[in-house]
Amino acid sequence: MGHYPLSFPFTVASGAGDRKVSGRWALTQGLKTFTPATGTESCLSAPSPGNGVGPLQRKIWTATGKADSVDSEEEGQDLESHRPQGQMGNNKSCPGQECSSRFLPAEQAEVNRLFDALSSEKLGSSASPRSFSLQALKARLLKAGVGTQRDVFSEKKQIGPTFSLVGSVVEMVTRLFEGMRRVDGSGKAKGPSERVSQEQFTASMSHLLKGTAEEKSLVILNMISASGGPVKARDVHKFTEDLVGSVVHVLSYRRQLRGWSQKPPPGSPSRVQVLAAQLCSEMRLQGKCPALVPRPWRWSVVPRHLVFKFKVSKCGGKLLGPQWLDRDCDQAVLEDWVFRAHHVATFLSLVIHQGFLLLRSSLKLATLVPERQVDPQREFASVLDVLSVIYVNSHLPQERRLSWRLLFATELHGNSFAQLCGRIAHGGPCLVLLEDSDGHVFGGFASCSWEVKPQFQGDDRCFLFSVSPRMAVYTCTGYNDHYMYLNQGQQTIPNGLGMGGQHGYFGLWIDVDFGKGHSKAKPTCTTYGSPQLSAQEDFQFQKMEVWAVGEAPKAESVRKTRSILDIDPEARALLEASGRGRHSEGLREVPDEP
Repeated sequence: MGHYPLSFPFTVASGAGDRKVSGRWALTQGLKTFTPATGTESCLSAPSPGNGVGPLQRKIWTATGKADSVDSEEEGQDLESHRPQGQMGNNKSCPGQECSSRFLPAEQAEVNRLFDALSSEKLGSSASPRSFSLQALKARLLKAGVGTQRDVFSEKKQIGPTFSLVGSVVEMVTRLFEGMRRVDGSGKAKGPSERVSQEQFTASMSHLLKGTAEEKSLVILNMISASGGPVKARDVHKFTEDLVGSVVHVLSYRRQLRGWSQKPPPGSPSRVQVLAAQLCSEMRLQGKCPALVPRPWRWSVVPRHLVFKFKVSKCGGKLLGPQWLDRDCDQAVLEDWVFRAHHVATFLSLVIHQGFLLLRSSLKLATLVPERQVDPQREFASVLDVLSVIYVNSHLPQERRLSWRLLFATELHGNSFAQLCGRIAHGGPCLVLLEDSDGHVFGGFASCSWEVKPQFQGDDRCFLFSVSPRMAVYTCTGYNDHYMYLNQGQQTIPNGLGMGGQHGYFGLWIDVDFGKGHSKAKPTCTTYGSPQLSAQEDFQFQKMEVWAVGEAPKAESVRKTRSILDIDPEARALLEASGRGRHSEGLREVPDEP
């Protein structure tokens, strides 16, 4: 087995008493392994993500030789695909019988029914009824209600910078057909077939819905390349735009937006193109790219096991610039990309499930698109759209992905820091989001309830993020524990809401003088590793939203009726010590403790 030219020493407690184990880590072709000084071999195995939806399961062998498993979802995007760049995988597709065995009997019956419907379409062709054409696939899309006849069968191409969601769906259907007809189950075909056979159809559905990262990448390469060979990064970028646009269109037609808008606010850049650029930035292209940079995994999550998380720095230069777009992408690059950018496999599955009404029960749509919960009498236009919600939601803890509840919005509750504190304090984990005067949209995830106090709070599940002009999430670096800060009414320390950094130099800061803030990072925020999120270091804003995520705290309904001074006794004591009495004392009824 070949080895990467990278290894480094380590020393860590094994979990068995105070015994420590030393050795060296090395990246190998199939595994990330180390050999301790004692001669005992331990390894970290990260298999391909299977269905492409749901958690990755990694087997961890401790120094004592016992195996355990760790579930991870978003961490999958940071793991490598264990195949060196440039090494091609097995290009042969699985035989029809083997692909069929991946489906449950009921699922296989549904796949067969869809093929029967496709192969029975009569569109003026005299070909065998046990295969189907591109026209038949488009006609099926029309019957499924995902477009009009003019949309589906139009031969006109999109011209200009305006992005067409309908056009992206039609393009994806064409790409899907091209990918299916190039499947070679026997390994003897001299070229792509004119029509898609049942064996090709079953194999393609098996690869895309239940296959490994390698199998998915083979189909994707055939969907992009006419020859099945390497493609340019610009071709992958166009494919990704078509894929993301198809997701928005299909969700809208199926009325599965769950309360969110399919379009960003007027004047904002296309979120389809922004998310596509983010997904493409996950590719590790051949060329002058930085070496692998190892960093410790979250010790607090798995304290007894030796686990390392490998993070690869992005290639230098402007994101998706001309030089980047001209780089070559072979099947190994795409396999690595599909393994880490889990949205690619998820979006492909969604388009198939919802676009062709196939195996929809296996798609966990509720965790992909959270339910938007806003008082029907107080609707407003959010700075978020469905794509930005999907992206940010995928980085939340699994139990927090089902619903988002509005706690605060300047459009509804005014520009008041006191209102903000009263509505978010003890409201549970939430997302703080704002749009500055230059149109940059960014925010942070607070992993626990906000409390008004002069100390930092929160834990390493917190993160900062950006939605526009680019999408990105910035997790904790471990440098310090300055995750969250909320304070008011004090003279010697800052009053406002902050995340990351330090006093006077926060990664995200909202001043008590509401409408002002700063995002300082030279070069990056110490707590989250984030760059400057706003257009200007010191910014102004008029739009701010706070969304509670997951189930509401049990006592939230009671706490909503309480004053911020009732919630925070420290703030009340400081107010009284400064000689500023509570003039409403005795004039209102203080609610009982929950």
